Amino acid sequence: MTVADTARLLAALAAEERHAYCDLQGRHARFSEFMQMQISELSGQLLTNTQRARLEQLHGKFAMYRQLDLLARRELIGRIRAVLPSLIVGNSELSASSATNKVPEADQPAAEAVPSYVENWPLAGRIKGIGPYLQSMLERLGIRTVRELLAHYPRHYLDYQHRVSLRDLRPGATVTIWGVLRRVEVFSPERRPNLTICTLWISDETGKVSARWFMGHTTQAQRETWKKRFPLGHGIILSGEAKIDSYGKYLVFERPETEVIGPGEDVAGADSLHVGRIVPVYALTEGLQQKTLRRIIHQLLVDLQSQLRETLPGALRRQYGLCDRPAALKSIHFPASLAERDTARHRLIFEELFWLQLGLAFKRTQLARQTTALSLPPKNGGMVEQLLATLPFELTGAQKRAFSEIRQDLANDTPMNRLVQGDVGSGKTVVALLALLVALDNGYQSVLMAPTEILAEQHFQTCQELLRPLGIEIALLLGKQSKRDREIYLRALQTGFCPIAIGTHALIQAGVEFQRLGLAIIDEQHRFGVRQRALLRAKGQNVEVLTMTATPIPRTLAMVLYGDLDVSLIDELPPGRQPVLTHWSTGRNGHRQAWELIANASRQGHQAYIVFPLVAESEKLDLRAATCEYERLRTKELKDFRLGLLHGQMAAEEKETVIGAFRRQELDVLVATTVIEVGVDVPNATVMVIENAERFGLSQLHQLRGRVGRGAAASHCILLTDSRASDATRSRMEIMCATQNGFSIAEKDLELRGPGEFLGARQSGLPDLVLANLATDGKLLEAARTAAQQIIAHDPELTAQPDLKAGMLAAYAQHLDFLGVG
Repeated sequence: MTVADTARLLAALAAEERHAYCDLQGRHARFSEFMQMQISELSGQLLTNTQRARLEQLHGKFAMYRQLDLLARRELIGRIRAVLPSLIVGNSELSASSATNKVPEADQPAAEAVPSYVENWPLAGRIKGIGPYLQSMLERLGIRTVRELLAHYPRHYLDYQHRVSLRDLRPGATVTIWGVLRRVEVFSPERRPNLTICTLWISDETGKVSARWFMGHTTQAQRETWKKRFPLGHGIILSGEAKIDSYGKYLVFERPETEVIGPGEDVAGADSLHVGRIVPVYALTEGLQQKTLRRIIHQLLVDLQSQLRETLPGALRRQYGLCDRPAALKSIHFPASLAERDTARHRLIFEELFWLQLGLAFKRTQLARQTTALSLPPKNGGMVEQLLATLPFELTGAQKRAFSEIRQDLANDTPMNRLVQGDVGSGKTVVALLALLVALDNGYQSVLMAPTEILAEQHFQTCQELLRPLGIEIALLLGKQSKRDREIYLRALQTGFCPIAIGTHALIQAGVEFQRLGLAIIDEQHRFGVRQRALLRAKGQNVEVLTMTATPIPRTLAMVLYGDLDVSLIDELPPGRQPVLTHWSTGRNGHRQAWELIANASRQGHQAYIVFPLVAESEKLDLRAATCEYERLRTKELKDFRLGLLHGQMAAEEKETVIGAFRRQELDVLVATTVIEVGVDVPNATVMVIENAERFGLSQLHQLRGRVGRGAAASHCILLTDSRASDATRSRMEIMCATQNGFSIAEKDLELRGPGEFLGARQSGLPDLVLANLATDGKLLEAARTAAQQIIAHDPELTAQPDLKAGMLAAYAQHLDFLGVG
């Protein structure tokens, strides 16, 4: 049994677990049927009689899988996980000679080392000290195997090596102190019953200090439980920042990290795993204590240290200055110093990013080698040249560069693998239209698919206007169309009368047929699933696919999200566009200024948007809602103007009616939610007011601001927030006021909010990043990408380096279909 076989089996087991043991239906068979076939194949391999007997027993169990209850199914999957390590070709459990001839660990060449199969062991029944209760706690954290437990890295550390005496405390310093609990108090003030104040008093031989927590409403039982966590007379360690209290008299810690270490003032005799060292602090679940988790991870590292193997070649480690993996795992959990922790993090982050980049590089080569592509060369005197000659404006340098790259891709006989990434209002639609005409010049039809009807209709209107002088017909397919209109367009596509189609998901429905489809462009591609993109591609033979997004993405993040794609940037705005003047206002004064600005713009014949984060009021969130504010504004502050309401819960016909009225200037003000974020293009709109702007990410604020500033008139964007703005809100609003560049804003958004919002933008097949931080680890990502690309350039199939391929497959174990090997 090979490592690839193991990865495929592990992926099947993981998928069945994720779907609650439902006997998942795959592409060719159910999970239980797939397992029976795999076990039958294994039984025919060179195995011992004992191993074959165990497999035959499991085969019988999977034959009865559908009759088993959920607990029995879960137990069976646990058993097959336990058996797998002993079946891998090359595993020491299979060969007695491998044990007698084993090279000492320090002398083994890393590139020839066998991947660490012990890490695939399930914790249940295999790891000392983990019983059913602790196992259930760990499963709540998604931890079922040795690998998952070792990868449950500390979220931060407490430096308990250096004690500060209480008399030496200074305000503003983050320190660690320890002493004895002298008093515990938990109470709610009479005038504020929904507030609970919890206070500890601690002393050592040099002085005393307090620690304080403010919480919401608590019951008497909850308060008593909190008190029991801190028994008087016990030693305690606190880590945090000491501050002067509100009376200016005493030092106090607010919400410090705490560790109760037992009775007595002398902490020197306490367990050295929790005191007197750099101590890891882990994410927990209810019922699981820090000390318990530390103990089992420490014991695991002690028991299995000699069986944890290296995964990266020695030459690669030397080139990038990486420590070995077993040492890194030990030091990331229990470092002797902060420098040792940083060395371990460096190694493990590099490895995490390396596997990801190796998979992306591998996928690119597989696509280029395995897929047949059309060749669509440029044609002299064709429709592309005619459109360029009739355009009422000059293309920007960025548009010309992007189209040149697309044109070159289409002319090659290798599949196009390109993403066009543009800033708001940068003119992606024109570039897309030129690409569509390349297909037309070569006798092929083309299609542009958008995620919403608003965006699809906007593309249709823009393209129709530009193509009218050329006499080219365009089909529009939307879900809301009448049967008669739809059938007219379907016949036009089937006969080839319409060479271009624009639409939504309606394009991939049954009955939509093309005479000769050659190019598909997918706008806002992250809004479509893998299956939907495949259905569009299946409408023709060897269809070229180009993807687009209007969301600027930081460069480091693009290497992760779109590392398997070539990226064209349109980072230049068309000439004549005026920057949108952006203001940040708070409180009542901010609203008054916003309404005055809207009134002035409306009197001058311009229009405005007012965007809210919610459709309707929420009891849980103190936020303004579109429906309620619309009713209030139309009868009060903006009663002299024509208002319309638009939100995502409206029917398609209602939305189109409102948007149409706004485009025809029959409405002065459009009150909306983020449904207008993309696809609404009204050059006459000059004012954008965003309520509760602190609720939006920077990139989303930039998208909303991009709805104005599309004409020649000066435009304004007003960001309204609560008057008690946090430091984070203040920073984000200042960034929005300082720059119009979407790529700069995206970089700042990554720094301030992390990559979570961006990572959700790709329906990925990418492995999760556990330790790496894309906001701070850009240099390591560059190094990992370079290393991966060099390896794939010399060995595209990784046939000469099977251990690297095994590591890559293990990293992508739940996403093998992304690599094209599932």
